[in-house]
Amino acid sequence: MWYVLQVRTGTEENIRTQCRNNIPEAVLTRCFIPYYEEKRRIRGTWTVIRKVLFPGYVFAVTDRPGDLYQSLKQVIGLTKLIGTGQEIVPLTEEEKNFLEELGGEEQIVAMSEGIIEGDQVIVTKGPLKGKEGMIRKIDRHKRKVWLEVKMFGKMQRVEAGLEIVAKNVGRE
Repeated sequence: MWYVLQVRTGTEENIRTQCRNNIPEAVLTRCFIPYYEEKRRIRGTWTVIRKVLFPGYVFAVTDRPGDLYQSLKQVIGLTKLIGTGQEIVPLTEEEKNFLEELGGEEQIVAMSEGIIEGDQVIVTKGPLKGKEGMIRKIDRHKRKVWLEVKMFGKMQRVEAGLEIVAKNVGRE
């Protein structure tokens, strides 16, 4: 099962390292942070950089949530495990599938490419293909989009990289 740890934004990598070093593999199968790629213009050239997809969250995979909960008490800087009151709740199958679809095994959401037809965005390649309905805002200049995703039991706004390679204004 996949669980979500809430941490202070900016400390995700530190928490992931502590989890890997302090929690036995028998308890913590995998610990990861989903990233997305975006293009930035640095000193005149376009460079692909990676940023945290869900700032303030680290994902943990375990079959032993009780042991994980106890082991996490050794991790410094952890805010909480996402759950309802006293019970920690795993991600739903839909949320897990969505993350696997978007980021693959590496949990890195690669840059997508798309076109604009009239007022419609059509993603032609990349992990955002088929997810146009989730796009809430596009910044063509910064080559990124904001998606609205149901995750952790509520709607989350996340950023991802999308390069618009063509824009066709519909003429009627």
